[in-house]
Parts: sequence; structure tokens; C-alpha cells
Amino acid sequence: MKEIVLLGSTGSIGTQVLEVARLHNITVKALSAGSNIKLLEEQARDFLPEYVCVADESKYLELKKSVSDIPVKVLCGKKGICELAALPCDSTVNAVVGMAGFVPTLTAINAGNNVALANKETLVVGGEIITAAAKEKGVRLLPIDSEHSAIFQSLMGSMGNKLKRIILTASGGPFRGYTKERLANVTKEQALKHPNWSMGAKITIDSATMMNKGLELIEAVWLFGASAEQVEIVVHPQSILHSAVEFEDGSVIGQLGMPDMRIPIQLALTYPKRFNSPAKPLSLTDIGCLTFEKPDDRVFPCMDLARYALKKGGNMPCIMNKANEVAVRLFLEDRIRFFEISEKIRWAMENVSFSKELTPEIILDTEKETENRIV
Repeated sequence: MKEIVLLGSTGSIGTQVLEVARLHNITVKALSAGSNIKLLEEQARDFLPEYVCVADESKYLELKKSVSDIPVKVLCGKKGICELAALPCDSTVNAVVGMAGFVPTLTAINAGNNVALANKETLVVGGEIITAAAKEKGVRLLPIDSEHSAIFQSLMGSMGNKLKRIILTASGGPFRGYTKERLANVTKEQALKHPNWSMGAKITIDSATMMNKGLELIEAVWLFGASAEQVEIVVHPQSILHSAVEFEDGSVIGQLGMPDMRIPIQLALTYPKRFNSPAKPLSLTDIGCLTFEKPDDRVFPCMDLARYALKKGGNMPCIMNKANEVAVRLFLEDRIRFFEISEKIRWAMENVSFSKELTPEIILDTEKETENRIV
């Protein structure tokens, strides 16, 4: 029996975490949501956690009233989420979207909790800080992203042998094969139709711009102690090989499976054990063919922006990440066109104050400045 705290319970990853928790009788000690208190109430009644928290403080009283008949403590705001993150448990699961996940991750680590991480922005904006804290506290960072879970699994039997290369796979998103001219007039509805995965709006747009792969490159560097040059991004439209590693003798070890997030979620919650999964079994004969392509950096420049941010270091990845969050939001609000997302990011990286030094305070200040200058 394991006990988890789940941050971001009402999103795509969070709801699937709860599916896995129910399947394997994992105790849910606490739940947090951004603003969807209707679903949060349903989850609270289903799992009876000790705590619930809503990030949107204006929803606090309504949530408190709606769950007043069950024995649960209600919290709100960033302070409440951090209080949940610090609760003693087997694993703090961070499924919060965006930079809002950074401080709770650091809080959980400093409290001595293992972290199952779906919030890639945590490592993008503060990988140096997060990995150093995890090492100091002796806690595990277990990835939930399908690609990083695949890399983690591929390294599980490495017996201490050094990896030579990480092969980070990408579906290519809904606009694979498009030219720059064809991208000029794509719509929000088109961008939100991912060919393989069912995800939240923000990560789906990140997949369409290929920024998701840029973020994952940075995440892989921090999680696995690799250099940017050791990470190769490969477009794999079928999303069956979730990623792979190459060792010095030329052997390539990869993890294959159906595109179902419950597989990496379950491993992160039950590690090192593997149990029956609700995911559909993989049939290679049904799939028939696996193909691989080089990504087009000219049409999708976000990957190069991520490489530059990683090389520059300091708060540059934070500038890039926050600019992307803001630009994606503007696109979803129909305020900019699709190709302008990368233009907004590039502008921010050239104009927001750069700092080679990186502290949690600098990260938060950078987030505010980037938001204010783009909007």
C-alpha cells in the first residue's frame, strides 16, 4: 500500500493518476486543482483525502461549503499547494501545468518526499536547483513523461554502463510535413487535434509547435546527466517507441508500448514493481510499420530556441518557458496566429533581463518580467 499527494488532480494527467491509484489501491492523501472545483469535489468524495486545495483563491469558500459534509481539510492558493507538497507521503505527484509547478516540486524535495514528475517546466526553468536539492535530500525524481519514463526504463538495466546517446522521439504533432507557408493560416482547432495522444490544451499546442520536444530535451539533460549534444530528437509518427538510449558498444535499448499515459504513470507510482495495466497490449503485427524522420528545424524553430536557452544557461530557459506559456495562452485566446508563438518566444529571449546566476527568487522574478513584457 502506497500513499500519494496529487497536485493537479483535475487535468489530463491528474485524472489518469487517479485511475491508476484506484486500480492498485493507492491511498490519496491530498488533492489539488487549479480552479475546477466541481471535479475536485467529485474526486474528494471518491477518494476521501485528508486535504484538498484549490489554487484559485476566489473558489475557496465555494469549495469549502461543497465538501463540508465530508472529513477533509480545505486549503487554497500557492501557499496551500506548497503545504500539500510538504505532507509526508511515499510520493508527491506533480501534475500541475506550467511554471506553477516549480515551487511545489522544490518544496516536496526539501520536505524529503520522492517526486513523480509530470511537470516538465520544473526542470526546464530550474533543473540545476532541483537536481541538486534531490541529491542533497536523497530523494528520487521519477519521470511521468512517456519519453523520459522510456529513457529511465531503458537505463534500469545498464549496470552502471555509461550512455552514449539519448534518442528522444516525437510524434511530429498535427502539422508534421507542413511548410512554413502552410503553417501561416492553421487554426486553433487544427492545432488541438493531436494524432496520437489525448492531452491538455497547453501541451497539445506545445506538441504542434514542437516546443514540447525542446522542453523535453532540457528535461532529459537534467534528469539523466547528459549533454545537449547527446540528445537526438527523432520524429516517430506512430508513437510506439517512446524513446531509447545507445550505449558505447552501439547497443540501442528502447521502451515500446501503446500511446497510453497510464503506463508511465503507473511505473512512477509503483516503482520498482510492475503490475497489470489497463493499457491496450502492443501488437507489432497490428502496427505493421515503424518509421523515423529528422525534425524540420526551419519550420519548427522552437527546438533550436530550447537548445540555445540550455547553452546560454542562467535564467534563459525560464525566459523561454514563460514566454512560451504566455504565447500559447494568447494563441488559445485567438489573439495571435500560430507562427507568432515562436516569434514571441524569440523576442522575449532577446529582450527580457538575462541573469547567469539562478536562484528560486530569480526564477520567480523572471517569470513576472516575462509575463509583463510580452502581454
